[in-house]
Amino acid sequence: MSDKNIETITHGLEPIALIIRADYDEPGIKFFTPGSFSQQVAYMKHPQGHKINAHVHNMMTRQVLYTQEVLVVRRGKVKVKLYASSKEYIGDRILNSGDLILLCGGGHSFEMLEETSMIEVKQGPFAGDGDKTRFDEECG
Repeated sequence: MSDKNIETITHGLEPIALIIRADYDEPGIKFFTPGSFSQQVAYMKHPQGHKINAHVHNMMTRQVLYTQEVLVVRRGKVKVKLYASSKEYIGDRILNSGDLILLCGGGHSFEMLEETSMIEVKQGPFAGDGDKTRFDEECG
């Protein structure tokens, strides 16, 4: 994407992450994720008085093969290291207050560069130790 406040990170054909910087501010509804992603991320900006009609979401069976997670940095600064599914190091990004990242593939690690508070959203139910495979960053 060409907007400096939006970054899509891929490794070959593998989607790794989507970053929406705190400064992103466009009117209307903008979906950043393809319909095939199990986590959908959109930005909405509407004028005063705009209404979204009442609705419920229909019960649907969905198959989720990989956990995708969204992190919103409420306060602070964090370094996110990004890896391909093969555990190959791709690069890192610094996230600041108000930034959002969708971790949609590959692997990742975090280093808090200052006291940081974040909100995490991901699919459930949580599978405990079976939910992730940890690896030594030096081996990636």
